[in-house]
Amino acid sequence: MRVMFWGCRGTIASPGADTARYGGNTSCVEVRLDDGTLLVLDAGTGARALGQARVADSPSRIDVLITHLHVDHIEGLGFFEPIWRAETDLHVWGPPSPVASHDRRLAKYFSPPLFPLHLSEVPAHVTFHDAPEGSWTIGGATVHSASIQHQGITVGYRVEADGAAVTYLTDHEPALGADIETALPEWISGAALAWKADLLIHDCQYTDEEYEARVGFGHTSPADVAAFAAKVGARRLALFHHDPFHSDDELDAIRERVLERWSVDPSRVVIAAEGAELAVER
Repeated sequence: MRVMFWGCRGTIASPGADTARYGGNTSCVEVRLDDGTLLVLDAGTGARALGQARVADSPSRIDVLITHLHVDHIEGLGFFEPIWRAETDLHVWGPPSPVASHDRRLAKYFSPPLFPLHLSEVPAHVTFHDAPEGSWTIGGATVHSASIQHQGITVGYRVEADGAAVTYLTDHEPALGADIETALPEWISGAALAWKADLLIHDCQYTDEEYEARVGFGHTSPADVAAFAAKVGARRLALFHHDPFHSDDELDAIRERVLERWSVDPSRVVIAAEGAELAVER
């Protein structure tokens, strides 16, 4: 299984000289299985480049797993090239709601006046699914989803395939309502999804100092990311959902803060960067 990052920023795209090293596009991660199955985790602005790069060799079926419907996680879907091709069989998964179906909620953004066309007008065959509170199969992958702590209805994902596990917990605040270091794992948001993951992709938007004024915003600090990764026994950690106001140098400092709290080989903690590709193995 291979993971490639196409967008790693949170909240709003932030291109510029200060973000060139880790990238300014919003959340989008490609997961490619050995059997060719293509999963896309979130469809932020990074989905545009992913679609252009993969349109020639992408399988007819593509599954997009949306964590929640904040704009920075869906704004690239209309610019995802395969959606404009009739031969594409696109399956879009997202958090269930008792109020409206997933496609109706997504169509609020994907329709005039915010977008020139209605979602129903795209050439691709699009099927919408509520991500179940549990497990299901996509190609050669077993996908697990569960609600996680964030503002609004939000789910996290765990993808198990090719003998390895990737967990994706962006926009996640596990310390809200729990002391990560002392609580049992079953009482910590996202812990079951992340348990002994070979790669844990996790929100680390704020510094420890910034987090003190942003408790409840749905994001995480270096101290809490370190405690969470240690608690679940993650084998490798990718820091994700970078604050749009943080420069690349500031992200380097955040990584150092994580390593001060989690005493592991530094190679086990990376900063998610656009264009970076990771092989995930048990």
